[in-house]
Amino acid sequence: MKKITDPIVTLPGVGPKRAENLLELGLATVEDLLAYYPFRYDDIQEKKIAEIADQEKVVLKGLVVAEGVVSHYGYRKNRLSFRLMHDHAVINVTFFNQAYLKDKIVLAEEIAVYGKWDAKRKALTGMKILGSRDESGADFAPIYHVNKKIRQATLVNLIKSGFAEYGDLIEEWLPAALVTKYRLMPRQEAMRAMHFPEKAEDSLSARRRIIFEEFFEFQMQMQQLRYQEKEISQGLEILYDVEKLKEFTQGLPFELTAAQKRVTNEICRDLRSATHMHRLLQGDVGSGKTVVAAIVLYAAVTAGFQGALMVPTEILAEQHLESLVDLLEPFNVIVALLTGSTKTKERREILEQLADGRLDVVIGTHALIQKDVEFKRLGLVITDEQHRFGVNQRKILREKGANPDVLFMTATPIPRTLAITAYGEMDVSIIDELPKGRIPIETRWVRPPQLETVLTWMEKELKAGRQAYVICPLIEESESLDVKNATEIYETLQAFYPHHQVGLLHGKMKPQEKEEIMTTFKENKMQILVSTTVIEVGVNVPNATTMLIMDADRFGLATLHQLRGRVGRGSQASYCVLVANPKNEMGSERMKIMTETTDGFVLSQKDLEMRGPGEFFGSRQSGIPQFAVGDIVADFATLEAARQEAVAIWGIEKWWQEPDYLSLKNRLFDETQAKNFFD
Repeated sequence: MKKITDPIVTLPGVGPKRAENLLELGLATVEDLLAYYPFRYDDIQEKKIAEIADQEKVVLKGLVVAEGVVSHYGYRKNRLSFRLMHDHAVINVTFFNQAYLKDKIVLAEEIAVYGKWDAKRKALTGMKILGSRDESGADFAPIYHVNKKIRQATLVNLIKSGFAEYGDLIEEWLPAALVTKYRLMPRQEAMRAMHFPEKAEDSLSARRRIIFEEFFEFQMQMQQLRYQEKEISQGLEILYDVEKLKEFTQGLPFELTAAQKRVTNEICRDLRSATHMHRLLQGDVGSGKTVVAAIVLYAAVTAGFQGALMVPTEILAEQHLESLVDLLEPFNVIVALLTGSTKTKERREILEQLADGRLDVVIGTHALIQKDVEFKRLGLVITDEQHRFGVNQRKILREKGANPDVLFMTATPIPRTLAITAYGEMDVSIIDELPKGRIPIETRWVRPPQLETVLTWMEKELKAGRQAYVICPLIEESESLDVKNATEIYETLQAFYPHHQVGLLHGKMKPQEKEEIMTTFKENKMQILVSTTVIEVGVNVPNATTMLIMDADRFGLATLHQLRGRVGRGSQASYCVLVANPKNEMGSERMKIMTETTDGFVLSQKDLEMRGPGEFFGSRQSGIPQFAVGDIVADFATLEAARQEAVAIWGIEKWWQEPDYLSLKNRLFDETQAKNFFD
């Protein structure tokens, strides 16, 4: 019996070798193939020459009035040229490196050519020959992502074959109420129209349906995780000492901002609740997330629990250790650091103290998730810069305790509505104000020829006893990228500032080397630190007042903002200078935006709009999925509607037992999952 999940080799024309090539595109089953949608469509409607804009892609039909001539040039390059009579005008048509098409060009026969129109030369650069008419008769040609082994035409023919053999087996799984409510195209019709739209409206309606479907499936999975966290997982009741916590917060050397107080209360409510905490804390650079972490760790300790803080780098771990020791040790909280560089004897002592409960709080890198790390009573796990860790790494740390409460922290600002929607399985807390007294960082954009002027100005800051960061995109020279590398800049600055110490820091150095350089810089024995973006997260040197970023247009807004946040951490005025010569409009726009605002949430929204979610969030570990059709920025309204519908369904007690949701249940869970989850 045929099923849409049959292996792709069951289709005519797909042998083992072709199946292997299709697998490279992620196509293993017939369903994968039918859901492999075009990323754009070419308009192949015939137009009159007078209606065609310069460089527009068009289809021109006409009689061949001069035979095709192939000429060779360069290394293995060729040009196929012929002339076409179109609407009483003779047009030159050229195909590059497609000499094999010569046989399709027959004198005095009609032909249709799809290509790019050159209005000045009244000529067409051919892209493909459609024959006397496009075989499908449609006005739009789907264009797919392919590889060298699978051509567009091959893929189109396979998809047609797939629909012919299996199209009737495509089932509707969205609840009927949602299809009606949002006036969505039926699934079978939508999938077919995604590949072979007869008109533009068909394509738009199909896309709307498929985008909603993608987002809704993702949101249902997010709400399932939330359900498992909140309803099934038995959380800890961390009944902290309220009076001791008040005493702790009142003893801080500064007053908390209203935003810090609000998020602390949200987290503390979660701690006291028997429901498992699964919360994301967002805060812009310098907003005071570490202090909030210290308060809630102290709360857990007063209730007899241990706390763990996992961070992605040793530099950041040491930074947090310094801050937390200052805040917690006066209240008899014992804090330790565990990283890959921790000496064997010291490591053994830390492990013993964690296991017998003498150690209250441990800060560390991946070293915290080693097998031999055991806690006596782990109650709270905090992961900083959580997108730097994989899901499994975070899971291992949680499993060190009896389902401890979990707090994720990130300094990558995401617009609130998008954070709530994208991280749908978490509660979201946001610190949206900076501590009082912070002087806004002044940001300037200069072109490379002005660099010497900037360096001369920077010397005044250095002579006043201040320090500076200089950031470069690469460690060593690259032939393909015209960028200043850290080593070259380091040598240049040493020559420019003979009376100041210049240091170099990059990701290829050993942890001990990095630590020595950072310590030297913190102690002001080094005035200028040349670095790659290894400096981006968490480094705190209040005396550093200048951030000079070379080739700044190579970085996204989020990274530039993170880097800028390394200065302005003391009481002195601070500066960020972007040295860039952008090659396009987008690069120039990024530089202008950086000089206009220091609000990370405004910048994050702009970054999302300009670069899209893929680049903004980086790897899939961030928790943001890669959607085939939907765009979480451009299609945000649909994403939010899908989230609301998913929340509503998971709000129905045992919704999976309702007949209206049977297809949805089958879509989300295979038989084993359904048995384990719903019984």
